[in-house]
Amino acid sequence: MSPTDQKSRPRSGTDDLPPEIDIEDEAAEEIVEPAGPDVAFTAVDWTSHAGDADGMVGAEVIQTLVKRLPNAPGVYRMMNASGDVLYVGKARSLKKRVTNYAQGRFHTQRIGRMVRETATMEFVVTRTEIEALLLEANLIKRLRPRFNVLMRDDKSFPYILLTGDHVSPGIYKHRGARSRKGDYFGPFASAGAVGRTINSLQRAFLLRSCTNSFYENRTRPCLLYQIKRCAGPCTGEISHEGYAELVDEAKDFLSGRSQKVKTEISAAMQQASQDLDFERAAIYRDRLAALSHVQSHQGINPQTVDEADVFAIHQEGGQICIQVFFFRTGQNWGNRAYFPKADPALEGAEVLGSFLAQFYDDKPTPRAILLSHAVEEQELLAEALSTRAGRKVAISVPQRGEKKDLTDNALQNAREALGRRLAETSTQARLLAGFAETFGLEKPPVRIEVYDNSHIMGTNAVGALVVAGPEGFVKNQYRKFNIRSTEITPGDDFGMMREVMERRFSRLLKEHGDVAPGEAVAAQADGGVEDDISGSFPAWPDVILIDGGQGQMTAVRKILGDLGIEDRVVAIGIAKGQDRDAGRERFFVKGRDSFSLPVRDPVLYFVQRLRDEVHRFAIGSHRARRKKEMVKSPLDEIGGIGPGRKRALLLHFGTAKAVSRAAIEDLRKVDGISEQMAKLVYNHFHES
Repeated sequence: MSPTDQKSRPRSGTDDLPPEIDIEDEAAEEIVEPAGPDVAFTAVDWTSHAGDADGMVGAEVIQTLVKRLPNAPGVYRMMNASGDVLYVGKARSLKKRVTNYAQGRFHTQRIGRMVRETATMEFVVTRTEIEALLLEANLIKRLRPRFNVLMRDDKSFPYILLTGDHVSPGIYKHRGARSRKGDYFGPFASAGAVGRTINSLQRAFLLRSCTNSFYENRTRPCLLYQIKRCAGPCTGEISHEGYAELVDEAKDFLSGRSQKVKTEISAAMQQASQDLDFERAAIYRDRLAALSHVQSHQGINPQTVDEADVFAIHQEGGQICIQVFFFRTGQNWGNRAYFPKADPALEGAEVLGSFLAQFYDDKPTPRAILLSHAVEEQELLAEALSTRAGRKVAISVPQRGEKKDLTDNALQNAREALGRRLAETSTQARLLAGFAETFGLEKPPVRIEVYDNSHIMGTNAVGALVVAGPEGFVKNQYRKFNIRSTEITPGDDFGMMREVMERRFSRLLKEHGDVAPGEAVAAQADGGVEDDISGSFPAWPDVILIDGGQGQMTAVRKILGDLGIEDRVVAIGIAKGQDRDAGRERFFVKGRDSFSLPVRDPVLYFVQRLRDEVHRFAIGSHRARRKKEMVKSPLDEIGGIGPGRKRALLLHFGTAKAVSRAAIEDLRKVDGISEQMAKLVYNHFHES
């Protein structure tokens, strides 16, 4: 790009920054068949078999199934008497694999316990073992069986998107399905890594990050133009041709041709300097500095690896860490640590193989996958991933050279990440033990629930629940409660907490009424293996913390008493102390006078952390609900008007207010609006 295309005169005014786009398009979770050029199933329905005799479980029920099974590849599910899926597996021969379970001789406690709990099995036959492997990974991720190796973090990865559907392409963070036209670069390890890279790329290439509607309605450049983060194509500060050159340079840089881009910019800077155009030379200088900043934050940039994911696994202290590094276009785009749930007795090769199949179930596969350890059925896995990707995918364990250095670096990061996690777990265990001693509990709590409310003068009221356990906050257990009752006086915190408690524990009694608190983790406390292999987390809390004083606690204890569970859960109130200063909190526990803790007590810091987290979650939930209410349209209240018809009406009439004033004849002129639908819309706004 030539900066001479830009107007150099200063512009007055500092408009607000344009809204940035974070494109999210998360597909609904559902069980889907693996896709690929040659993937098809000979059977799409599960064949279900149970024991012939009432109450038959374990090896006996499995023995009754063997003679009915084909000697063909497929996937099987083992379920208990309640219908919960215990295990999902694939087999080259269903008959031979199930025969192994039916013999009753097991090498590990995990398999023995899994078989003893099996009351039903279901099967699906596939054409090939590759199809079975892909389907198995898909089902494990969605059903999360207790006895399989499970990924704990299954978030999709963020990408950088350079749009291709606008005359002036923008640069955005993107997550989810690639439904928008443009060029995608990634994956990046985290949203933070994408944000930092986009900020640097904006300084280097001056690309816009505003929405198309913001772009179309500009009459003068925004603040990003003033601070040299955007070339200002919206108001003609740069020609379309000049902006297109910037976009091409950005694509070259993100595609791995960074040295070419830097050489061209450097040459342009030298030329501008020779022409005594020092202002233009300064622009090129700043762009070069921004590019250097991007590359300096990418860590290792290999010379011989263009596109690869690097995996390394480390086991210690009964836990597992898998470190993943992403290399694209010869650049390091970040790393992420995973801590899968698996039986500690499993070998690293088995864990890593199962992890890889799940990891790539819904993610693009690179051309090369480098591993620190060989995995079971490595060739089969490579063939399956190649089938899914539609091109060759190579899986290897490097023995020398730069690739070996990459896997060694990943392995070192895995060791360090697991060491930090073990240290954090140890600290958390000491805090829970101190918590139990401080509040007179019989044993350290396994599940702590913390509650709070958030509202503004009673509007958009939200109740929040956060959960903490031996490994810290358990975010997949967080819940929010939109306050529904119309009988609660706006701003009545007692009434809101009463509704939250009733809804939470009524549902808990309905779904888990027969499970005593702590029962799910009893085996772990006694040194057993149940929790280690199943990764279960108790549904019932040992302790609930309420952000409030004696009044709140009276209301909560009454609810627990009415439900008959007052003795099953320990309720503790946390009241802000004198002058609402942190460190002067008062605690309310049944059977004891209210008390405070020493200012430097670690347990006090622990409780403050819990309270701050529930505050954060409650306020965030309230703000999200308030924002949704602010942008709510009257058209949303009309039954039968979905996003498509709503869009058509707004495009035709401009505003919802104009729609409300339209006659039936005018409404019928809108594409997709029938006479019946036009009457429905008209009657909604003209009830009389």
